[in-house]
Amino acid sequence: MLQKIEFNVEKTVLVGVITSQQDEDQANEYLEELAFLAHTAGGEVVQRFTQKISLPNPKTFIGSGKLAEVEIFVHENDVSTVVFDDELTPAQQNNIEQALRCKILDRTGLILDIFAQRAQTSYARTQVELAQYQYLLPRLKGLWTHLERQRGGIGMRGPGETEIETDRRIVRDKIALLKKKLSIIDKQMATQRGNRGALVRVALVGYTNVGKSTLMNALAKSEVFAENKLFATLDTTVRKVVIGNLPFLLSDTVGFIRKLPTQLVESFKSTLDEVIEADLLLHIVDISHPNFEEHIESVNLILSEIKSLDKPTIMVFNKIDAFKAEEIDEDDLVTERSKKHYTLEEWRATWMSKMNGDAIFISATNKTNLLAFREQAYKAIREIHITRFPYNHFLYPEGLEE
Repeated sequence: MLQKIEFNVEKTVLVGVITSQQDEDQANEYLEELAFLAHTAGGEVVQRFTQKISLPNPKTFIGSGKLAEVEIFVHENDVSTVVFDDELTPAQQNNIEQALRCKILDRTGLILDIFAQRAQTSYARTQVELAQYQYLLPRLKGLWTHLERQRGGIGMRGPGETEIETDRRIVRDKIALLKKKLSIIDKQMATQRGNRGALVRVALVGYTNVGKSTLMNALAKSEVFAENKLFATLDTTVRKVVIGNLPFLLSDTVGFIRKLPTQLVESFKSTLDEVIEADLLLHIVDISHPNFEEHIESVNLILSEIKSLDKPTIMVFNKIDAFKAEEIDEDDLVTERSKKHYTLEEWRATWMSKMNGDAIFISATNKTNLLAFREQAYKAIREIHITRFPYNHFLYPEGLEE
């Protein structure tokens, strides 16, 4: 069973690599995101290490020289956890643990740990537990040799802490049991979705921490938990919302992230059923993030995996209150103007063109432009509704009444 235990803040070191597929700017941005993940999990990042490398070392991921550099820092500063930005093989994780003699996590393990903290319902806890066991199964040998000395903390919540005596056979049996349990709950949830009637279904999707829950609270006048941390929302929330006199169902789903662990994509596919069965997607984007277009690509990749990329979609660019373009000094004759120098008006024109006008720029927190957003959402939902119920078209005007 997943347990909720309070832990002290842990000193954490981050490690990333610069490769031909990932340049220095990308590596630094990923480490910035990893730092946010570590903070969300309860860690304090005290140092970051990067290394230029053509291919990860099959034994220790990074080179021996860089590993020795990390080892010196870890021991001189009493660091308890080292987190790698990419997924480590079981052998790599075991070898690094032996070299550094501290807790070693990769991005997958860190995200799993955050999910273990955030899961509130029995369904979400079961999904997280399944993903944790699937992740731990090939790592049992390494874990079993050092977990007895651990006292919990980041990456140690859940089965690893309480099932040290478990062998592979029992873990496999546990995985089978959890899958069976999820299958039963999936059928129950499918029945519940079927009982909602023929109301139009709208799903909020987007990268984690872009303001989906804040927007849902503004639309549904509900009190969905919202916080400036990654994965603040884990459990899918569904609310009946009325815009004008048109009712529909609005669901808030788990946020997506780059390098999302395969185990979580598989375990949370049933949670993403709300997206799969939605008639309309509201793709929420944090326009204030310097690399928001990469976030859009990451979300679209997962939507493609669950065969939902071609659904009717409204792009909702949130946090315009926090947007700030980089400026170029008039005397700077070297720096070339790029997308990071675009003004909000230029981004608006660009994405309006890309989405054939189905894009809106708002601030959910400040409620800026929410009336225009409600109008656009109303028209899209009305179009779906009257297609489903053509004899009801006279009940709903083409636009919201003033």
